[in-house]
Amino acid sequence: MIFFKKLQTLFTDPGLRKSLLFTALILALFRLGANIPIPGIDMVALNQYLSDNSFLGLLNLFSGGGLSNLSIFMLGVGPYITSTIILQLLTMVFPKLKEMYHEEGEIGRKKFSQYGRLFTIPLALVQGFGLLVLLRNQGVLLDADAFAMAINVIVVMGGSVLLMWMGELISEFGVGNGVSLLIFAGIVAGFPTALSQIFILFDATQIPIYIAFAVLAVVVTAAVVFITEAERPIPVTYAKRVRGMKMFGGVSTYLPLRLNQSGVMPIIFALAILLFPQMIGTFLIGINNSVAQVVGGFLSGLVSNLWLYGVLYFILVFLFTYFYTAVTFDPEKISENLQKSGAFIPGVRPGEKTSGYIASVLTRLTLVGALFLGFVAVLPLILQGVTGIQALTIGGTGLLIVVSVVLDVMKKVDAQLSMREY
Repeated sequence: MIFFKKLQTLFTDPGLRKSLLFTALILALFRLGANIPIPGIDMVALNQYLSDNSFLGLLNLFSGGGLSNLSIFMLGVGPYITSTIILQLLTMVFPKLKEMYHEEGEIGRKKFSQYGRLFTIPLALVQGFGLLVLLRNQGVLLDADAFAMAINVIVVMGGSVLLMWMGELISEFGVGNGVSLLIFAGIVAGFPTALSQIFILFDATQIPIYIAFAVLAVVVTAAVVFITEAERPIPVTYAKRVRGMKMFGGVSTYLPLRLNQSGVMPIIFALAILLFPQMIGTFLIGINNSVAQVVGGFLSGLVSNLWLYGVLYFILVFLFTYFYTAVTFDPEKISENLQKSGAFIPGVRPGEKTSGYIASVLTRLTLVGALFLGFVAVLPLILQGVTGIQALTIGGTGLLIVVSVVLDVMKKVDAQLSMREY
């Protein structure tokens, strides 16, 4: 009964309906742009090259399927994500940036986001040029003179910046995180093609393997939901205060600390970092220079080794889970806010002791979350190494992103519904 009531509110409330329709419109425009190719493409050579390259398969995941036909959105939100990672890493080096992000409130965060947008432009130019040169060397681009190359670089850079803007429009006026939703839409759009491939290449002798994969997908999905929703409540008590003739406080509540504070962002960050050496290595191999080819071969060999790639992937996901949690959750700020509001954790002194206690609990929780996230991230690689099925690498990462994004959108919609009820 409650479910149908919320569903009715979802479609009858003008503000919420407008947000959902706006999100759907932006996603539809994104899918339209992902099917508009840049000029001068040999589609036969492109399809053959993509089928033999798992690196470009992961890059295609970030572009929301835009790379599979070299669309104007072929770079996707990759440059924007990379720009955000670099700036957040720099907060640990430059105190001014850290102060802007943590202590200047909403104005500081808007300024920080603006730096990220500006930094996206040169990154998109570099990534677009490198990728187009790589494809030209493989014979995918038919018209490869300097003028055509410059036009194509500007087009794909503009497409990436436009996609960044569309993602931020969703975050501001729609429902959910815009960047995550764009990646989610690209993954979901590829499901029909993936299912058709399974039916085309169906082998009756591998039915037990198909069943095992289906069961494993259900188990992993359930585990992702459980870990994402799990939280550790820290009891908080508000001190009694007398104002005039009335007494305030004395209420006990709790501070919820999630087992996985960072959500799916460590996976996205790790993939963005791993794409760089592969792109640079493949680009250097195509240069007519022995030193560049040696360096390119080393970088390509570094990430083409499945087990070494899996170890690097696990380590990056693990580290980024801690990093993103440290950036987005500040125990000292929480402790300061508790002290200002007259609240305390029973048995823990206010101030440094409280921040230290929260930090220690958060560290232990993040350890479990980081290990789980890293394991789920490399599980498809392990299965690929055992079975030799290439598609599992992309499918596992896509599953993790889809589940996390769906949970995030459901929470935000539910929060909007609850707010309207009250």
